[in-house]
Amino acid sequence: MNSNSTILQQAALAVLERSRQRPTPEQVVQALLAVEKANKQQKIRYSLNDITGDWRLCFITGTRKTRQRAGVVLGAGRYVPSLITISLAYAASPLAASPSTATDNASYSASFETGNVTNRVQLGQLQMALSGPTKLLSKNNILAFDFTRITLQLSEFSLYQGTVRGGETSEAKFYSASVGVEKQAFFNYFLVQEDIIAARGRGGGLALWGRQA
Repeated sequence: MNSNSTILQQAALAVLERSRQRPTPEQVVQALLAVEKANKQQKIRYSLNDITGDWRLCFITGTRKTRQRAGVVLGAGRYVPSLITISLAYAASPLAASPSTATDNASYSASFETGNVTNRVQLGQLQMALSGPTKLLSKNNILAFDFTRITLQLSEFSLYQGTVRGGETSEAKFYSASVGVEKQAFFNYFLVQEDIIAARGRGGGLALWGRQA
């Protein structure tokens, strides 16, 4: 394990386990940038199975726009406060198709893997979960996603379940839509290990997650 990976491991553990070995935000950002550069040079490619699991967000930087506006206030990046839990859960899921559309689905799904994603935000006993389809473009490690369903829960009690952003209609169009043309949200993953993953978002921000048990 190189020094950059060690720094990112320690940064994740600082949130997951409240470890005392807490690299500075500047160290974490420099490590993320170094790993991203190395990934581009080595052209490492990942599969959806590589990131399947439950990941807690540990560290973020702002997007390019917010960094320009906030300047020194934002700084190099920040750890996600321990009082709030933000997580992503990925699961692979074969692209469903009826007999009439199976040929079309096969033609445009050959270049990516399909699955589902759930984004959970928990503060105390209140939890909000957004979920929807996702696809990993194998040629460049871009994982596009769309949140089409929402669940609100207080402790063990369900407060609301429903659809958002067009629901089933958006889901039906998601896999055939172009990431660039349709401006789909995405993460460009450049680090995938057993216990940490890192990516750059569409807006230019960086993020680091640690695997949850």
